[in-house]
Amino acid sequence: MKKIYLLMIAFLTSISLLAEANRGKQIDISGTVLDEQRKPIDYATVGLFKLSDSSLVKTAMTTPEGKFSFPNIVAGSYYIKINMMGYQIYKGKSFVVGETPLNLPEILLKSDSKTLNTVSVTAVKPLLERKADKMVMNVENSSVAVGSSALEVLQRAPGVTVDQNDRISMQGKQGVLIMLDGKQTYMSQADVANLLRNMQSSEIETIELITNPSSKYDASGNSGIINIKTKRSKNGGANGSFVAGTAYGKNLRGNTGLNLNYRTKGVNVFGSYNFNKGARSNTINIDRVANATSTDPATYFSQKGGDDRDFENNNFKVGVDFFLNKNNTIGVLANGYLNSGLEKANNHTYIGKSFTQADSTLTTTNNQKSSYRNFSYNLNYKSILDTAGMELSADADYSRYNGRDYAELVNELLFPNGSPVKPIGRLRNNSPSTIDIKAVKVDYTFPINKTTKFEAGIKSSWVETDNDLRAEEFRANAWQNDTRRSNRFVYDENVNAVYSNFSKQFKNTSVQLGLRMEQTNSKGNLITTNNVVERSYWDFFPTVYVQQTLSKNHQLGASYGRRIDRPSYDALNPFIYFLDEYTYNQGNPFLKPQYTDNFEMNYTFKQKYFLNVGYSVTNDAITEVILPNEERKALFQTNENLQTQTVLSANLTVPVTIKKWWTMNNNLNVFHMAFETPNLNGQALKTGQTSYQFRMQNNFIIMDGLTAELNANYESPLTYGTLDLEERAYVDFGISKAILKKKGSLKFAVSDVFDTNRTRLKSAYPGLSYNLYQKNETQLFRLNFTYRFGKNEIKPARRRSTGTEAEQGRMKN
Repeated sequence: MKKIYLLMIAFLTSISLLAEANRGKQIDISGTVLDEQRKPIDYATVGLFKLSDSSLVKTAMTTPEGKFSFPNIVAGSYYIKINMMGYQIYKGKSFVVGETPLNLPEILLKSDSKTLNTVSVTAVKPLLERKADKMVMNVENSSVAVGSSALEVLQRAPGVTVDQNDRISMQGKQGVLIMLDGKQTYMSQADVANLLRNMQSSEIETIELITNPSSKYDASGNSGIINIKTKRSKNGGANGSFVAGTAYGKNLRGNTGLNLNYRTKGVNVFGSYNFNKGARSNTINIDRVANATSTDPATYFSQKGGDDRDFENNNFKVGVDFFLNKNNTIGVLANGYLNSGLEKANNHTYIGKSFTQADSTLTTTNNQKSSYRNFSYNLNYKSILDTAGMELSADADYSRYNGRDYAELVNELLFPNGSPVKPIGRLRNNSPSTIDIKAVKVDYTFPINKTTKFEAGIKSSWVETDNDLRAEEFRANAWQNDTRRSNRFVYDENVNAVYSNFSKQFKNTSVQLGLRMEQTNSKGNLITTNNVVERSYWDFFPTVYVQQTLSKNHQLGASYGRRIDRPSYDALNPFIYFLDEYTYNQGNPFLKPQYTDNFEMNYTFKQKYFLNVGYSVTNDAITEVILPNEERKALFQTNENLQTQTVLSANLTVPVTIKKWWTMNNNLNVFHMAFETPNLNGQALKTGQTSYQFRMQNNFIIMDGLTAELNANYESPLTYGTLDLEERAYVDFGISKAILKKKGSLKFAVSDVFDTNRTRLKSAYPGLSYNLYQKNETQLFRLNFTYRFGKNEIKPARRRSTGTEAEQGRMKN
C-alpha cells in the first residue's frame, strides 16, 4: 500500500502541474440567491440565456448556501432566469461577459403567496426532488414523519422497503449501504436498524437515495447507498431548536431533543442530544410441518408467541470547526449513543400429528437484557487551494462499540393434561461484544479547467471484533457451561483503497469515469474450536456515467458500476442462538463477499418526471434463508451464498398538481428478481417473481401555517430466495400547524391508520412447508412540538464525510 500511496501522490502532483500549465484565461459567472429575509435558497434552478435570441446556454442548481456558477462562458450579452417552487419567477437585467470572472449582485426572490378565498398558498419545499445522481427526500417539512424514528421515515422513501425484521431493501434488492452525513456506519444490518430506530425524525433534514454510486464512495452496497443527512443550523450567533413529543399505540412512548449552535467568524460550536423512552410489542406465529422419515410420521408444529420490549435510548453529538482563514478549516466531532432494553418473550408451540391434534406443548419464556454503547471521534481538515476549486480534505476516525446481551431461557414440555414430558430446561446466555474501528482517508479535487475535473483519494480502515458467547445450562441444581453453544469469535479486517474520478462537461453532454481499487485482508477465528478462516484479495470497481441533454425538457442518462458486499460481522460468527428447541439462528463463518454489476438508464422530462430502468447481476449473493434441520425436526435461519441473483427493474416518479393547495407525488417500482443456486442444504433452488411497489404521497395546504399529508403504500407479493412474501399495504396521515409567530410547530400524525402493516410469508424452499405471520406495533398516534430560537443569518455548520462510513454499517446493536 505504501507504493500505491506514493504512486498516487506522484500522479496527483503531475496532473496538478500539467493542469496549471494549461490553465488559460477562463470566464466564470457566479452569484447568490436569497429570500426576502436574506436567507440562502438551495436547489433553485438558474438558467443562463443569450440576450440576442433568448436561447438557453446552461442551467445550474443553487447550493445550500444559495450559490450558483456557470463556468467557461464565452464573451457576450446574457440574462438569467430563476425558478423555485413557492417563489415568483425571477428574470434579471442583461449583463455583459468580458475577459474576467463576473460575480453578479445578490438576487432576492419574492415569495409567491396567493390567497384562494381564505386559503393562503406559500412556499413549501417538495417532498421529493430528483438530482443528477440521486433522489432526495425532504423530511424536514413532512408532517407524516413527525415523531417517527429514522427507520420509520425510511420506509416512506420511494423504492425503499423495511420488512418486519428491519431488513432494508432499495428497488427490491437488499444489501443497501446506510450512511449518516456521508459517513459509513460500519454496523451490521441489525445494528443499523437499531441505530435508525433510536434516531428521531426531528434530527433529519434529507434522505438521499443513490442507486449507482461513483468510485468516490466505498464499494459496499450492491443495491446502492442511502445517505441520511442530519440537520445543521443555518443560523449564526447562538441558535437552536427544541423538540418534545409522545406516541401511543399498544404502548406509550416519549421523545425529547435539543440542538444548539454557536457560530462566529472564526469558530462554529454545535451539539445535540436526543432521548426517547417507551415500549413496543411484536407478535409472531409459525405453523410448519416436519417431513416424515422412515421411522417417524410427519410432525406438526404450531407456534404462537410474541415479545414486549422496554427501551431507553440516548443519542448525542458535539463538535467544533475552527476557521483558520477563509480557505482552511479544521474540525473535531464526537458522537455516540447509549441504549438499553428489557425484552420479555413468550412462545407456546403445539406439537402433534396435525394442527388440530397436539400430543405435547412446548412453553418457552425468554427474558433478555441488552445494552449498547458506541462512541465515535473524528478529526477533519479541509483546504481550498485556489480560486478555481482545488480542494484537499482529510479525516481520521476512531470508533468503539460495546454491546452486552443477557438472556435467560426456560423450556417446559408438557403433555395435554399438563404433566411434564421431561424436566424443565433452563438456559442462559451472556454475550459481551466489542468492535474497534480505525480509519484514515484523504480526498483531492482538482479542476483541470472550467469543464474538466479530476478527483482522487486514498483510504485505509482497520476493524477488530470480539464476540464472546458464554452459554450455561442449569443441571444438577447448578449453572454449568454449555459446550454446545459457548464460543468466542474474533474477526479482524483491513481494507485499503485508492480511487480516481475524471469528469468532463461538453455542450450538452457530461461524462464521468471512475476506478476504485480495494485490497482486503480478513481473519475469522472461532477460538473455541480453533476454526480459522483467512482471506486476502484485490478488487477493481469501475464506474461510468453519461448524461445527455436532448432539449430543454428532455434529459437522458446511462451508468455502470461494480459493487461489493462483505459479510456482516455477526453473520460470520458461527454460534447458534436458540429461540426454542425447534427454532434457532446460526452464523456462517464461510460466507464469501458478493459482487454486483449494476447497469442503469434514466430519463427526465421537464425536471419533474423521472424514469429509471436498471439491470443487475450479483454473484455469490449473500442471502438470508430459512432451512430445515431434518435430524432435529427444527427450523433454522442463516445466511448463505447463492450462486446468482438477477434483478430487472423500472422506477417511475410522477408528481401531480391537482390544485394549487393540493400536490401529489406517485412512485411506482416494478422489478423481476430471480435467485439460482445448484445446492442449498442438499436441494437445488431456482426462484423468481415479478413484483411492484406503489406509493402515493399527498400534500395539502389548508391555510397559512396549516398543512396536512396523506400517504398510501402497497407492496405486491414477492419471492426472495427461500421466502414467498404476501402483499402488504398501509396508510399514514399527518397534520402540522405553525405557532408562536412561526418559530414553533405542532404536529399530529397517525402511522398505519388502518393497522394493516404486517408480514405473511411461506417457504419457497423445495420440500419445506411453513407459514409465518408477524405483526409489529405499527399503528401509532403521535404528537410533537418543535420550537426554534436564536439568530437567523449565519451559514450552516460544515458537513463532513468521515472515514468510518462503510465499516460501521456492518455492526449489530
